[in-house]
Amino acid sequence: MQKLKLGLPKGSLEKATIDLFEKAGWLIKPTSRNYFPEIDDPELACSICRPQEMSRYVESGVLDAGITGKDWTMENQSEAVVISDLIYSKVSRKPTRWVIAVAGDSEIRTIQDLEGKKISTELVNVTRRFFDEQGINVDIEFSWGATEAKVVSGLADAIVEVTETESTIRAHGLRIIHELMESNTQFIVNKKAWEDPWKREKIENISLLLQGALNAERIVGVKMNVPHSHLDQVIDLLPSLNAPTVANLYQQDWFSVETVVSEDVVRDLIPLLRKNGAEGIIEYPLSKVI
Repeated sequence: MQKLKLGLPKGSLEKATIDLFEKAGWLIKPTSRNYFPEIDDPELACSICRPQEMSRYVESGVLDAGITGKDWTMENQSEAVVISDLIYSKVSRKPTRWVIAVAGDSEIRTIQDLEGKKISTELVNVTRRFFDEQGINVDIEFSWGATEAKVVSGLADAIVEVTETESTIRAHGLRIIHELMESNTQFIVNKKAWEDPWKREKIENISLLLQGALNAERIVGVKMNVPHSHLDQVIDLLPSLNAPTVANLYQQDWFSVETVVSEDVVRDLIPLLRKNGAEGIIEYPLSKVI
């Protein structure tokens, strides 16, 4: 039996990725000391590795495909094929940001003020390319972790660090002076694997279902019965991906109306539907929207 070698990111995105695969239809069972988790698909063989290394493993063919960050494919200047952007994170469905930050009381206000200064970051190559393009000479050193503390302890004048909510940066008393780039999770594939018809179809199917699971987040299905006399006013209230589905109820002057709406609006929408004649209103979760 053919198998697709799939890389899953270790660290902060690990749980979010496994949860996403479960919503898409795959059950992955990680163990604390095993880098090769079980998955309920005999055509997949999973490995867990650091996102920073994922693109190298995929590009070299150690893995056929993997999930990692756009930031790390850029850092490694990877030639792996990007199949899809999967915008999710450990906190929200928003891209993460790499920012340049300095101490709150620093005299540094702009990136030009960093001329001749020392910058600490894990994203060395991207940072170097950025400052080269800006024509600003800086001393960039690799950070093995606890990057925010480098400024606080005086080991660096500034840092380039990733953030979602800025809470950690603020907690260390730092101030952001520039946004370097946005990053999001990507599904990447080895070029030779992409040329293999069986692997390509398997990869495309995985990508389709993962994206469908992401599309279903924060939206719900709503179904109701509506008398003919109130149908137009109820339809006017309904947001929808397309037009709502409307079907006659058997031997009655009533209709069954079904649509998909944002979870953010449904709490206000249901009372309005009820006031405008809808009955038997049902709200239900969605697993995938494709």
